[in-house]
Amino acid sequence: MVKTQLQDRGIKDPQTLYSMLNIPRHKFVPQNLVAHAYSDGALPIGNGQTISQPYMVAFMTETLKLKWTDKVLEIGTGSGYQAAVLGKIVDAVFTIEIIEDLALSAKSRLKHLGYDNITVKWGDGYHGWPEKAPFDAIMVTAGAKSIPQPLVDQLKEGGHMVIPVGPSNNVTYLVKATKKKNRLVTEKLFPVRFVPFTRNE
Repeated sequence: MVKTQLQDRGIKDPQTLYSMLNIPRHKFVPQNLVAHAYSDGALPIGNGQTISQPYMVAFMTETLKLKWTDKVLEIGTGSGYQAAVLGKIVDAVFTIEIIEDLALSAKSRLKHLGYDNITVKWGDGYHGWPEKAPFDAIMVTAGAKSIPQPLVDQLKEGGHMVIPVGPSNNVTYLVKATKKKNRLVTEKLFPVRFVPFTRNE
């Protein structure tokens, strides 16, 4: 997986490659899909959600330009796989999942696998996690119509955010945003497909 799906497509960051090589992806997919855990695509994990394609996980991780001292916020825990990849690289990961079943199972799974620097919360990720802010980097793994202002507020100066953004019935783009002088400088990367960013309305 790492050689053909990541390195051959241009993923170069040594930390990202090391993390992807050492995280047992099959532990984060449903039992009936274990045989497909390392395939080149997203997989369903229940509740209408998916575990992202390995390349997408690696690309988004590399884009954040992480350091081992960083504190990272993730919105959309899912099965916990992306959080585990981040947790291998940085000091602390705080991850929020809006679907209770997924939040509880991810919390249990990550604890069982020994990821003691990852904290999972069940809640609405739109509001971020102000009690733990500011964050060196923020990753959003669901398609949003726009970048939530609370996440902008909780990103450190000079920090990076990666988030899929686009109207609900049109093309969603992966966007890299960097906070400079208290404003976001954004860059559209490429079109993507993600599950929608849901809210507790």
